[in-house]
Amino acid sequence: MSILVNKDTKIIVQGLTGKTGSFHTEQALQYYGTQMVAGVHPKKGGESWTSNLDADAKLPIYASVGEAKEATGADASVIYVPPAGAGAAIIEAIDAEIPFISCITEGIPVADMVKVKRRLEKSNSRLLGPNCPGILTPEECKIGIMPGSIFKKGSVGVVSRSGTLTYEAVFQTSNAGLGQTTAVGIGGDPVKGTEFIDVLEMFLADDETQSIIMIGEIGGSAEEEAAQFIKDEAKKGRNKPMAGFIAGRTAPPGRTMGHAGAVISGGKGGAEDKIAAMEDAGIKVSPSPAKLGETLLEVLKG
Repeated sequence: MSILVNKDTKIIVQGLTGKTGSFHTEQALQYYGTQMVAGVHPKKGGESWTSNLDADAKLPIYASVGEAKEATGADASVIYVPPAGAGAAIIEAIDAEIPFISCITEGIPVADMVKVKRRLEKSNSRLLGPNCPGILTPEECKIGIMPGSIFKKGSVGVVSRSGTLTYEAVFQTSNAGLGQTTAVGIGGDPVKGTEFIDVLEMFLADDETQSIIMIGEIGGSAEEEAAQFIKDEAKKGRNKPMAGFIAGRTAPPGRTMGHAGAVISGGKGGAEDKIAAMEDAGIKVSPSPAKLGETLLEVLKG
């Protein structure tokens, strides 16, 4: 079983006709035939989109997510809509009952995401993001902006708040011969959909995922909560070899580092607390992102 997405996942693109949406849709179509089935644009319903890389790759454009879902049977949506309209785009996908929604957009106002979160809680949809690189199941399905060329089918589940560090973990586990089951970038915004615990639960339940890499960063308490979850699950006999990393060890308190959620405030959210919690839960923390693959291999060798 693949986590969240696989070769059968049918994806619609909200924001397909923009430069970013077009580029990443082309890349997805070229990645093992990821099933991108339609685009959505309120003013371009009835038109079609053609890939610059393959003139035969055309997608119909619908005026709404509901229409696109009805016509194609889509079970996922990826959102490349600019920040001002992205919150409304997520809500439209939730209202259309799309099971899995991935929002790549960065810079969505927090007030918009609070509205999204409320709507999400009353729905059966799962949201990944916003401000995330998406999700990729090697040789099956690519949703978002992850570079498919560094992936290799294998046994490691990767979950990360940082896009670039996701790629680092993927690259290293590919080079180590381990490969990945699925890589999930949850994003670094303070208000978002899927959290570490949601993905860790799936990785623990997935037979193909034999080990896990979790990459966090300063700010918030998601890493401590995830570490507690791993500790509690281990007591029930559910555990897998894990390596991790926390970005932002040298960040000064009160200053946002990279992501909106990566800020130490009120004496909370510091790297050392997160590292201590992870180590206490049996997660081997890598001294640097360059040694993530090496660290996991050490754990696997016992």
